[in-house]
Amino acid sequence: MESLLQHLDRFSELLVVSRTTHVRTWDPVTVRRALQWARYLRHIYRRFGRHGPIRTTLERRLHSQWRQEGGFGRGPVPGLANFQALGHCDVLLSLRLLENQALGDAARHYLVQQLFPGPGVPDADETLQESLARLARCGSAVHMLRFNGYRKNLNLQEDSLMKTQAELLLERLQEVGKAEVEGPARFLSSLWERLPQNNFLKVIAVALLQPPLSPRPQEESEPSIHKTPGEGSQALVHWLLGNSEVFAAFCRALPAGLLTLVTSRHPALSPVYLGLLTDWGQRLHYDLQKGIWVETEPQDVPWEELHNRFQSLCQAPPPLKDKVLTALETCKAQDGDFEVPGLSIWTDLLLALRSGAFRKRQVLGLSPGLSSV
Repeated sequence: MESLLQHLDRFSELLVVSRTTHVRTWDPVTVRRALQWARYLRHIYRRFGRHGPIRTTLERRLHSQWRQEGGFGRGPVPGLANFQALGHCDVLLSLRLLENQALGDAARHYLVQQLFPGPGVPDADETLQESLARLARCGSAVHMLRFNGYRKNLNLQEDSLMKTQAELLLERLQEVGKAEVEGPARFLSSLWERLPQNNFLKVIAVALLQPPLSPRPQEESEPSIHKTPGEGSQALVHWLLGNSEVFAAFCRALPAGLLTLVTSRHPALSPVYLGLLTDWGQRLHYDLQKGIWVETEPQDVPWEELHNRFQSLCQAPPPLKDKVLTALETCKAQDGDFEVPGLSIWTDLLLALRSGAFRKRQVLGLSPGLSSV
């Protein structure tokens, strides 16, 4: 372990040097050895990605080594602050060398050859070119989520920018999920704290409606890190279900139709969504003078919104529609099973939903016989 930690220390120093004028003395052999060193650490990342004690020891070293006085300065080395960064340290090194104008022509030419080896060059692993492209996409995800959240589009799931952000988020979730099981949850929680929350919730919803990402070729050949298609969406569902306040904000912020699509696609969300709707409905009270259901507190969901959300759910295909009607009938029975309006909000919701469905069938010229929504 001590030898491994020393390798980590030396490579961290190498990353710092790669940004200085010292690289003008590097030749192609030096660049090749540096890349070999980086690939060795990437091998360590893949080998011990799910080995808790070793991963913890390496992360502790990364967090602490540059906080000490002396050396190259204070704070973690940018880009190598955690264990996950070891998975693309060859990419980090290449980026820094490409950005450093002090790198000599021969060394730069060799590096470019490594990045773009040309056709016919066998490589069982991911090439540096592919890694650079992937890192750029991952880096773009947070940037897009942060700065592109203010477009108005009622049909969010068809908005090209939203779909791009959603795809980037799903890909990033697959990346962080390779290092450790809890990686996606921590990543999502950090985004929730850093990004405009309303836009982030919309991106999550659109991501939950995207088709599963196809595994990359190198993942298919490495069963130990292979992620099943759709695991990014599963991580989103688990995270929402594990954070009740976030899920409540998710349900309150998104349009009724979009939430219906999401809960139809991911049945695990529908009971929690119905539970929230039930709680919101119980907070309303009937105003005898106005003859309507009104909010108890300013933050309560109004009758119109509650009705629209249930109406949207009742237009979903089975089994979601059946679950919603069963839930409403159960609430109505528990509330006294009244049949006249004004006594139970569940009775009034069912009456309004049936009346709306009846009018819709009349407009369409269908049979007026209707016993349920």
